[in-house]
Amino acid sequence: MQPPAEPVVTTIGGAVRGRRHLGTTVFFNIPYAAPPTGRARFQAPRPHAPWPGVRDATEPGPTAPQAKRDAFGTLDMSPFFGPGWIKGEDYLTVTVRAPDDAAPDLPVMVFVHGGGFTAGSTRAPLYDGRAFARDGVVLVTVNYRLGIPGFLHLPGALDNRGLLDVIAALRWVQQNIGAFGGDPGNVTLCGQSAGAIIVGAVLAAAPAAGLFRRAIVQSGNIEGAFTPEQAARTTHAAARALGIWPRLDAFAAVSDERFVGIMPELAGLDLTTPTHFDPLAGITPFSVVADRQPAHALSAGHGHGIDLLVGGNSEEGNLYLAPLGLLTASTPADVNATAARTHPAPADLVAAYRARHPQATDGELRSAILGDALFGNGTRRLADAHATATATATARGARTYAYEFAWRSNALHGQLGATHTMELPFVFHTTHLPQLHGPRALLGTGSPPPDLALRMHAAWTSFARIGDPGWDEYDTERRATMRIAQDWTLTYDSRAAERPAWHH
Repeated sequence: MQPPAEPVVTTIGGAVRGRRHLGTTVFFNIPYAAPPTGRARFQAPRPHAPWPGVRDATEPGPTAPQAKRDAFGTLDMSPFFGPGWIKGEDYLTVTVRAPDDAAPDLPVMVFVHGGGFTAGSTRAPLYDGRAFARDGVVLVTVNYRLGIPGFLHLPGALDNRGLLDVIAALRWVQQNIGAFGGDPGNVTLCGQSAGAIIVGAVLAAAPAAGLFRRAIVQSGNIEGAFTPEQAARTTHAAARALGIWPRLDAFAAVSDERFVGIMPELAGLDLTTPTHFDPLAGITPFSVVADRQPAHALSAGHGHGIDLLVGGNSEEGNLYLAPLGLLTASTPADVNATAARTHPAPADLVAAYRARHPQATDGELRSAILGDALFGNGTRRLADAHATATATATARGARTYAYEFAWRSNALHGQLGATHTMELPFVFHTTHLPQLHGPRALLGTGSPPPDLALRMHAAWTSFARIGDPGWDEYDTERRATMRIAQDWTLTYDSRAAERPAWHH
């Protein structure tokens, strides 16, 4: 008996050949925009030239220029970051995973990876889309410009080129996903960490209107944009490191290798200005750049027709402390310094958190403040803004749902807990991956509850399919939030004690 022929699909750029794998079909490395080279690295994405014949899409392709990142301190983060920079100019691509012999008009998810705006790709093991395809969802993962080409604020260049890449990928989905069995009218845009910040900004971006129906924001920050003044500090630091003037023509003449090579010199920049704190607390020198935070646009009604699932993890800050030994080594002075970097009244903030967590160690308090500064506060602002805007919109209303992921990993001697990125293996149902298990791996040495990944993955799939993950909607009175752990518990405004401390 002859094996089935490899699948071939025709897109607007030409035909692509994928491969069958465990009841699904996968198409790697499909271009959605032209290669960003030379001066074009600092311009809007351009259409890709058509290709003759059938393009081979059976193997992963190149990734955006980036420094190799395998770890946070002692924690193995390679499943999250992927293989690093796989060189090749044609890296503005998507990977499409669909059911084999799919029925038409399936729900579509478009996932934007995290990595601090400087790392990550569609090749990261965590984003294997087999489980979504198995359950009748077409999953599209997106490579976009990172670092200096993607997000450097440069006079004469468009800002947020990596974000524009994501919007271009959404347009590609609208034009092509039907050929893969997907429904262009039922697209869910989702992202995690930096990817979630991008999704929040896309929600507020007028050019993205009509390109998707739903959004999922995992551990993002709707107030995570840098002002142009803050972003200019990164620009001047990069120019000094390269020995050039901070001008478009000078940067356009520099190679991607040199851009990647200076990344360590940009780490830890102080982006606090007299009028604005660094919304990302120094963990990355890049973010979306905007005069106003995307939260303001959402409060004004942008995104009111988009269903939203938004949430984060209960111990986000542990990722930035535990792998470096700082969860146990932190002092009261460290707690105060973290508060001072993120809040105009640090003493009041620390007092509020000590009252809320009277038994917490200094490291745990520091983690709680850092996690809320980076993700928690912005997540709650997004939920409130979206729920308020959709409740008052005259057009079709949309639903808001919130979650908090609270399952604790025992990695790093039990210190990692429910940290940043911990929900990803459960969403993608990839908890079986060997590289996720071990004392220095994300899931630790224990076994997660056997049905947790199945149930969480099913909730995300249900939201993509019908706009309902399976629990009560969020509004600004009850603030219903599903707490996801071994047991699932619907809570109501569980962070009420911390909320007033961030109103400044």
